[in-house]
Amino acid sequence: QVQLVESGGGLVQAGGSLRLSCAASGRTDRSNVMGWFRQAPGKEREFVAAISWSGGSTVYADSVKGRFTISRDNVKNTVHLQMNSLKPEDTAVYYCAVRMGVVKTTTPRQYDYWGQGTQVTVSS
Repeated sequence: QVQLVESGGGLVQAGGSLRLSCAASGRTDRSNVMGWFRQAPGKEREFVAAISWSGGSTVYADSVKGRFTISRDNVKNTVHLQMNSLKPEDTAVYYCAVRMGVVKTTTPRQYDYWGQGTQVTVSS
């Protein structure tokens, strides 16, 4: 079992920045992929970014490429999402997720554990 707790969400003006964090506990000693997803009201949960166990490989949704950066610290068991140049369409609940193993995927159902989410609101 892995437990995930997100933090860092809030209200920000368009063009601003936020840094989300996700703290993992439990069976974090096994290789895993960590990802961020988001869900806006009335929409399906969508992939944002994922990072490999070593941190050397990342993948991003086209909508956030060049603006968001995912990183991880395996000593502290944390993953971060630095979000710059935020837009109103980035408004959503952001979720941290873990997939056990080494294969990165953008499909929500292929992730094994999820956090409770943190709200990000970008005003225009």
